[in-house]
Amino acid sequence: MTLLNRDQVVTKLKQLPSLPSAVSELLASFGNEDVDIGEIAHKISRDQGLTARVLRVANSSFYGLQSKVGTINDAVVVLGFRAVRSMVLAVGMNSVLRVDQCPGFDAQAYLRHCVGVGLAARSLAQLTGHNPELAFTGGILHDIGKLVLASNFSAQYAETLAYRKKHDCFMVLAERDVLGMDHAEVGGLLAEAWRFPPALYEAVAEHHAPAASAAGSLADLIHLADAMTHGLGLANSSDEMVMPVDPTAWLRLGLNSEKLTRVLTQVVADMDETCQALNA
Repeated sequence: MTLLNRDQVVTKLKQLPSLPSAVSELLASFGNEDVDIGEIAHKISRDQGLTARVLRVANSSFYGLQSKVGTINDAVVVLGFRAVRSMVLAVGMNSVLRVDQCPGFDAQAYLRHCVGVGLAARSLAQLTGHNPELAFTGGILHDIGKLVLASNFSAQYAETLAYRKKHDCFMVLAERDVLGMDHAEVGGLLAEAWRFPPALYEAVAEHHAPAASAAGSLADLIHLADAMTHGLGLANSSDEMVMPVDPTAWLRLGLNSEKLTRVLTQVVADMDETCQALNA
């Protein structure tokens, strides 16, 4: 058993490849009223792989457009800058972290779970007065700490995955037992390194401890969306488990069973096509 510490993780994060320039600029655009949307759209368009994946999402049933969009500029005009920013961040960050060297890590199940959380968070945001596009991005990225661990500490994380299976426990508990820190903490370090805006930092770092976050933060929303997605079994994983919902998060969101039923129905309806659009 090899425990990790904060310094080890931070050192590894400094060695990661740089984010695509368009993704970095979009992160920096939060809180900037003078962002040059046209220039950012142009930079996105120069990355053919990123553009293709964003347009697949834009043209999926997720947005329900009456006609197809063929360029990033068209997508910005039809859907708005915030929606396009959400899509670029969703598809542009996870691709930097490669997990093919970690035995036992199911990348497809990871993608499906994160898409489910993104869809659920977006629907919940529409019911609770949060920003739907920011919630979607937070849902897609909430478990990015797992990618950091699987791609940079593959042997230790493989050991963690085996421990979780042997002891039939929640993944976050297996991480703490084997590594001494969990994916939310590691994701928070990545969020700091990549200069996530505060709302996305909360979604990543605090989704397993929403009561410790401020009322009205994205952590409440992602926490509930995470539990809902596990409950629906959308990752198609045989060992999926549902962690208890924090009552503080539930009360602060002010939801009820009728509203949740509508969310669940919409998530299931959009799931497969959104996964296909986001997949490389």
